[in-house]
Amino acid sequence: MRSPSSLRPLRFLLRKEFLQIVRDRVLVGMIFIVPMVQLLVLANAATFEVKRARLFVVDQDRSTASRGVVDRLLASGRFAVAGASPSTARADTAMLNREADVLLIVPQDFERDLVRERSAPLQLVLDAEDGAAAAVTLSYARQILQSYSAELGAELRPTLATVGAREESPPARGRPAIEVRSRGRYNPGMDYRDFMVPGILVVLVTIIGSLLTAMNIVREKEGGTLDQLNVTPISRGTFIAAKLIPLWTFAMIDLAIGLAFANFVLGVPVRGSLALVFLAAAVYLVVALGIGLWISTIAETQQQAMFVTFSLLMVYLLMSGLFTPISAMPRWAQWLTQVNPVAHFVQIMRAVLLKGAGLADVARPLAILAAGGAAVLTLAVRQYSKRAA
Repeated sequence: MRSPSSLRPLRFLLRKEFLQIVRDRVLVGMIFIVPMVQLLVLANAATFEVKRARLFVVDQDRSTASRGVVDRLLASGRFAVAGASPSTARADTAMLNREADVLLIVPQDFERDLVRERSAPLQLVLDAEDGAAAAVTLSYARQILQSYSAELGAELRPTLATVGAREESPPARGRPAIEVRSRGRYNPGMDYRDFMVPGILVVLVTIIGSLLTAMNIVREKEGGTLDQLNVTPISRGTFIAAKLIPLWTFAMIDLAIGLAFANFVLGVPVRGSLALVFLAAAVYLVVALGIGLWISTIAETQQQAMFVTFSLLMVYLLMSGLFTPISAMPRWAQWLTQVNPVAHFVQIMRAVLLKGAGLADVARPLAILAAGGAAVLTLAVRQYSKRAA
């Protein structure tokens, strides 16, 4: 156990670090103001939801039934008419010029087939440049058309055509005998913001823990003060602790502000224990700080530290399940996510905030973070000691 006198240098260094950070207006803004602006912007912008698709109508039937199809699509609020023409060439030009996202082609004799045969085809052509958006738009259109056909007591048989690919649905064989009723759990409204905000909070905490840690230590190296500190009686462990503890503290404060902002302003639910969230964050920040410390050992300038940090964060974020599900990745990529600390913290945040998960439910990713934090911080401290020696 350390004596009070041995902790005195640490207290002085901590006081110096806190004052140095607080007096730097740019750094304070990066820690507290910029993350909240990013949270507000990204929570409303980072979404795969298609709020309204531009619909170009090619009505070759010009009947009451064809107008009913168009009216039903527009009434849903998911589609807005971008143009209309009896010519498919004009529709193709509109899609090529990014004036339309979906082409609705109603063939001749559509109403006649609907009345006589109780079944009629129509065609949807989607711009599949963005495959995810096209799939969501197609899902909306199919649900609307299925509901409309059920009201008519007939079958609408949409064929799907996408840019570069074509798929025709099999002919209808009567109405299905099984009625499917669905209900969403944990996010009943299927609000994509509730899914994204916990992950965005992880990103903001990671930037503070890794980027600012690396740049803070490298700044001392650039200014020459690091060499002066190395020749003083202050141990390297004390110096590293004095550098890491303030940023760990500010990251936890930033997370608390972000959670309050997400809950009260953005309406993101907090169904689980906040104590568990902060416990996981405290463990995860050890990993993030260790990565920042390791980067500071290989970077000689703040510019180098920034480039190395963003290179690592790009891989971490894209393979964390933040934007795309891990289960959709190749098998080798799923194995790599097991050593990705961001993936585990994102999993914990979503499980606790959205599902109300308890400690037993997140014990495995929390244990992986704890083991990873101990390993990364130990390696970073040893590497730093070798470089500083």
